[in-house]
Amino acid sequence: MRYVTYFLLFIVAAASACSQVAMPESQPDGVSNSVYGIGFSCGLASGFGLSFRHHLPGSFSYQLVGGVIKADRKTLGNIGGEMQFDFGRTQSTRFFGAAALGYFYKGEKENSLAGPFRAGAGVGIEYQQFRSISIAGELLFTFFNDGDIVPLPQISMHYYFF
Repeated sequence: MRYVTYFLLFIVAAASACSQVAMPESQPDGVSNSVYGIGFSCGLASGFGLSFRHHLPGSFSYQLVGGVIKADRKTLGNIGGEMQFDFGRTQSTRFFGAAALGYFYKGEKENSLAGPFRAGAGVGIEYQQFRSISIAGELLFTFFNDGDIVPLPQISMHYYFF
C-alpha cells in the first residue's frame, strides 16, 4: 500500500510539473516559400568565394560556391556545393545538417594539390542578423581524396531576397 501511495504521488507531481512548463509558440517546420540568397562562403569542403543559396519550401536548401584567384601565374580556384536539412528553427536561428562536395585547383598548368576532391558532412547554425542578412557557421568532417579526414569549420554570410 505504501508503494502505491508513492507511485500516485509521483504521478501527481510529474503531471503538475509538466503543466507548469510554458510551451513555446508553434515553430514552423520549414519555410513556406522559396527563399534565395547571395553572399560569400569560406570552407575547405564546399569552397570559398561567391555563394548562391536556395532554401526550398520545407526544410531543405542547397548552396553553390565558386571562386578563382590568379596571381604570379598561379591559379587558385574551386567549385563546390552543399545540401542542408533543417533540424530546427526559431525566428532568428536555424540549426541544420550539411553535406558538401568540392573540387579545388592550385597551379600553373596542372593541379598541384594532393587532395583536390573533398566531401564533408556535419552540422551548422545560421543566425539572422537583420531581416535579410544572415551569418552561418558549420563544423564538417572533411574527407580529402588523398585519405585525410579532418574536422574543419566553414563560415558564410548571405543576403536573402524575400
